Amino acid sequence: MRKSSLAGVSIAAVILAAISITRSGAEQVLRGAEAFGDWQRDKPGTVRLITPQDLPRPGAMASSSNSSRVVQRPASAVPQVPAGFKIELFASGLSGPRIIRTAPNGDMFVAETGPGRIRILRSADGAAKSATNDVYATGLNRPFGLAFFPSGDNPQWLYVANTDSVVRFAYRNGDLKASGKPEAVARLPHGGNHFTRDIVFTPDDKRMLVSVGSAGNAGEGLGQPPQGVEAWSRDHALGAPWGIETDRAAVLAFDPDGKNQKLFATGIRNCVGLAIQPGSGTPWCSTNERDGRGDNLVPDYVTRVREGAFYGWPWYYIGANEDPAHAGARPDLKDRVTVPDVLLQAHSASLGLTFYTGSSFPPEYRGDAFAAEHGSWNRSKRTGYKVIRIRLKDGVPTGEYEDFVTGFVIGDNEVWGRPVGVTVARDGALLVSEDGNGTIWRVSRE
Repeated sequence: MRKSSLAGVSIAAVILAAISITRSGAEQVLRGAEAFGDWQRDKPGTVRLITPQDLPRPGAMASSSNSSRVVQRPASAVPQVPAGFKIELFASGLSGPRIIRTAPNGDMFVAETGPGRIRILRSADGAAKSATNDVYATGLNRPFGLAFFPSGDNPQWLYVANTDSVVRFAYRNGDLKASGKPEAVARLPHGGNHFTRDIVFTPDDKRMLVSVGSAGNAGEGLGQPPQGVEAWSRDHALGAPWGIETDRAAVLAFDPDGKNQKLFATGIRNCVGLAIQPGSGTPWCSTNERDGRGDNLVPDYVTRVREGAFYGWPWYYIGANEDPAHAGARPDLKDRVTVPDVLLQAHSASLGLTFYTGSSFPPEYRGDAFAAEHGSWNRSKRTGYKVIRIRLKDGVPTGEYEDFVTGFVIGDNEVWGRPVGVTVARDGALLVSEDGNGTIWRVSRE
């Protein structure tokens, strides 16, 4: 009887049974092709695991142009969060809020990139709404990354990563207005695509790390750098000419005063979000991979960033997978590519990144990471437009990620929200910025 019943089970049914496993009796883990999905499969608590072995071959699907139309948020539209949490509108009426950072005193600093300004939101611990809303500084050039320096409870500076430079303002806890003009710290490569720059400091306060995305999509029209990763990195760091991609698609390292620029890691197409993992002190990147390779290529990713590591762009992706546009160009690099830790649905546009350091969420959340997915344009079936939780075990990524905040998509063509920044408030709530309708949302336990 058992043999005949198994014979009647379709291969598809067996596969579906294999991809849906349960840890607690309710949690679904999507694997392989099922994990690629689209916005209609998004739901708080859904977990995905994508591995390099799951990637389709290049050319398996045509590339699509499918930009979303951002509409006014319907009055009834509220983002969705897992059971046991609640989400509330913390602030509205902002102009394209992007990265959001929590100051040591609890103030929320928000980069409004388009208008070129930094805004401060202040509220009491546990408050569902911002009580004050002040403009800290104006006249900046597409500001994005924000960092307080030195570490600890009494920083002396607020660093701002403009698209073309790093500047800093003298800062004291509680400042609502910049006390003077910004001081220029470092010049950054700029122009072309990928204008965002994020910034963090190593835990010992000795190094400033800045992410700089590529100027193009996949190295179009590049000259050939010197043979070998070591020579390329050495000469690249010294400013050897390599067209518009010199010192780009990389994480750069500086002294806190902007001196001694070096390459920290290379081959990262667009590390939009930078974060330092508490405890280990390891830098992490939330990364946008290349477009034009089909719906499910190339996966975006969130990963630890090792000094001296090369992540493949533009010749390879997700390990030794060669980009067809550069076939045969750099065989010497094939075995040098570092595979990212957590692969995401392709074209999700993974942006801001933070680690959960609060104590108000359940204990299993502590130390995990959250990333904001701005949403796809280069996919026939829309994906992204959510906040995901990156799962770690003993500080090490498992490769799994979980839909945590969803509900920003109205239909196949319309969205009302595009998440950008994530930060942990002093009271342990998670704050999420979205630049579609200019709002910030607060996630807390019920």
